[in-house]
Amino acid sequence: MNLRRIYSLLVVLATVSLCCKAEVHPLHWYAGMKNPMLQVMIHETNVGNSDVELIGAQGLTITEVKSFCNPNYLIIYIDTKDAAPQKFTIQLSGKGKKAKARKFAYELKARSGYYRGSWDASDVVYLLMPDRFAKGYSDAQKQKMFRGMKEDKWNEEDFGRRGGDIQGMIDHLDYLEELGITAIWPTPMLVNDMPRESYHGYAITDYYQTDPRFGSNEDYCRWIDECHRRGIKVIQDIVFNHCGSGNFLFYDRPDSTWFHYNSHFRQSIYKTGSVTDPYVSDIDKDLTINGWFTEAMPDVNESNKYFADYLIQASKWWVEYAHIDGVRQDTYPYNDFDFMAHWCKEMDEEYPGFNIVGETWVNNNVAVSYWQKGSVLSPANSYLPTVMDFPLMALLNKVVDEETDSWDYGFARLYEYLSQDFIYADCSHLLTFLANHDTNRFQPDEQKAQNITRYRQALTLLLTLRGIPQLYYGDELGMVANKGMGDGGMRKIVPTSAFTAEGRTDVQNEYFNFTKKLLNWRKGNNVIAYGTTKQYAIRDGVYVYARQYKGRMVTVMLNGTSKPANLAMDTYKEVIRPEMHDVISDKNIVIKDSLQFAPRQIYVLE
Repeated sequence: MNLRRIYSLLVVLATVSLCCKAEVHPLHWYAGMKNPMLQVMIHETNVGNSDVELIGAQGLTITEVKSFCNPNYLIIYIDTKDAAPQKFTIQLSGKGKKAKARKFAYELKARSGYYRGSWDASDVVYLLMPDRFAKGYSDAQKQKMFRGMKEDKWNEEDFGRRGGDIQGMIDHLDYLEELGITAIWPTPMLVNDMPRESYHGYAITDYYQTDPRFGSNEDYCRWIDECHRRGIKVIQDIVFNHCGSGNFLFYDRPDSTWFHYNSHFRQSIYKTGSVTDPYVSDIDKDLTINGWFTEAMPDVNESNKYFADYLIQASKWWVEYAHIDGVRQDTYPYNDFDFMAHWCKEMDEEYPGFNIVGETWVNNNVAVSYWQKGSVLSPANSYLPTVMDFPLMALLNKVVDEETDSWDYGFARLYEYLSQDFIYADCSHLLTFLANHDTNRFQPDEQKAQNITRYRQALTLLLTLRGIPQLYYGDELGMVANKGMGDGGMRKIVPTSAFTAEGRTDVQNEYFNFTKKLLNWRKGNNVIAYGTTKQYAIRDGVYVYARQYKGRMVTVMLNGTSKPANLAMDTYKEVIRPEMHDVISDKNIVIKDSLQFAPRQIYVLE
């Protein structure tokens, strides 16, 4: 028996004792949903062979009762169209000599009516990893929070837990508010009760519970309330493609069809391009979509109607219960296309304008555009509003280190790339970024981190071009990390001292203050959020573009060389005025026949 199979066996043995624990999902539901059909899943020993009755219910109708070859499951579909908020009892009457009656209290709550809109290009998103951001609870509290979990310690090991938590996220909201971000995307915070490497959150073992090592569901809601009080939106990271092997839906699964390959491990080849490849072989496409990331992350069969309904309900439940403002969906191209389109459409119907960003990690803009709602390249509508601009990320990390010429290097690459934006159905719904938790940091080594000018140029581009910009936690401090450290090693915890100006080093303050200046200038700036873009070919190594909206204008000019430049202004008459205010220097600039640039100088003129 190889090590991989030994590991899977240990996971099963560690979790099998929980098979008899009663689970009722969703934990509760809401009256007045636009889709009135409620799926209630009950997981408990030998519930499958039961008659179902709703005691004390008014306006509720059972439309389907589904049992499986595993007798520990029963799924009940209830039509809530005519139901008001109420409490009732789900009564199961068993059959056979060993049968016993069981009762489950259930509630339809009133909807809060919180949802008023979602996040868009007016926002700047801050991506953080809760375990690697900040500790808030005491060591004594954390010992209780970790108790009973398979990974029950926090330590300094790269792939272990560092102990970040919800209280730490609450404690430093003032820091983020000062910085000027308007939305937070934390990596998944649901339970990952796995034997090892559970810090990242992408091996979910319960779709309805916050990981107790971060805090409780109530703590999560408290954090969101604190965010909203400061005008900060919350984007929940959701994972449909796979779950953790410690999830009861896998280790005590209803039947083998709930996971691909009849719930047997087959390794994915990770070739997302195979989904759009017109020449793809059947085996490559199958292994990409249906293959498992790892044996510890079983690949969900989203074409299974019952699992599909379960996942859709879970995402709606978190909107209603916790008042999240949007969703980031993991590993988007690996999912079943039709199911994901159905989910996106249903979320938008329930919450008009609800923004979902899919992790479309492909390395060219044609393939990225395929996944966006309304794409002319896709054979069917994905209904996915926002896609991730990974090609732009690669460019922004490269062009600031090159000497710009008129054709092939530096900002000339960016000019050419943006000239192809016609490929997108909606350029304003591109998530743009310099780095994220799966890539090198923008500052991959100490030498580049000391060159703050490259960060200034890249951040200026990120915050003034089209799309929805996303920062990665710690980049505003010049934190250094690269893939050579391994995923666990490069996801460092933020130094506690860095949350105050007094505790930051001079270099950290220089990073922070520049980021703060641009973010707070961008906040509420409709020209940048919603304006059209006009760009100019490179001249004298300088890249110029303007954003315009309802008579207002912002013109950005960047010297892409390490030499001074003297740029003639006659070419740019339509996007300049005789006197403009430079956001970077906070000075008024009189613009005559030419404009002087120091090496790598930036102007943001309005």
